[in-house]
Amino acid sequence: MIEFHIPRMSCGSCARAIETAVQSVDPTATVAVDLAARRVAVVSSQSAERVQAAIEAAGYASERTAR
Repeated sequence: MIEFHIPRMSCGSCARAIETAVQSVDPTATVAVDLAARRVAVVSSQSAERVQAAIEAAGYASERTAR
């Protein structure tokens, strides 16, 4: 599992955009969003770097958090 802190994620629309971005690089990825904590947990066959790049390409700065 890869976890990210997304400081600017503030609503359901943001969460959906991030989920769509992650699934664009891995359609089978599981994305769990904690909107209140502004955290996203991803289970993916893709590398953390590729997932993070997809999130950032969608317009959301992200920081990988320790798991």
